[in-house]
Amino acid sequence: QVQLVESGGGLVQAGGSLRLSCAASGRTLRNYDMGWFRQAPGKEREFVAAINWSGGSPRYADSVKGRFTISRDNAKNTVYLQMNSLEPEDAAVYYCCVRRPLAGSTEYWGQGTQVTVSS
Repeated sequence: QVQLVESGGGLVQAGGSLRLSCAASGRTLRNYDMGWFRQAPGKEREFVAAINWSGGSPRYADSVKGRFTISRDNAKNTVYLQMNSLEPEDAAVYYCCVRRPLAGSTEYWGQGTQVTVSS
């Protein structure tokens, strides 16, 4: 009932920037929390950033604080991840996830978008 499609990934040199987008369809996400995760080859999936349904209380992994910014546009049913000062360590497949802020609520995931950072 919720479909998510990430876009905006690609190849960028270290120090560059990318903006990822995650567009949702099937249901309005006004009352959903949204987040970004990433998984690099040979590593576990890790939390990157999250934002609550109202657009407040943004949270970030320590590794991206000061460089990444999460935002959402409920009118467009879209969540964004602005990534600045990219490092080779940021290379991964980035996934968006949404869920209602209730215990036991269903999580919805996108297919992921590849981010490659060259040194």
